[in-house]
Amino acid sequence: MLERIRTTRGYGTARRYARGFVAAVVAVAALVLAANAGPAKAVHPEKPGHRTTSPVEAAVR
Repeated sequence: MLERIRTTRGYGTARRYARGFVAAVVAVAALVLAANAGPAKAVHPEKPGHRTTSPVEAAVR
């Protein structure tokens, strides 16, 4: 009768769960860092009162 060959010494399941846990922690850390990165700053920030388009009221009159 053929016997199953074991490649680990009894703690393969624990290692598999540990690898999965570490992968989950790394994934969460990457998501948190990406969420906190925020948008990049503009090279030439516009003045607070500056508008790039005309208001609709000005175009109608």
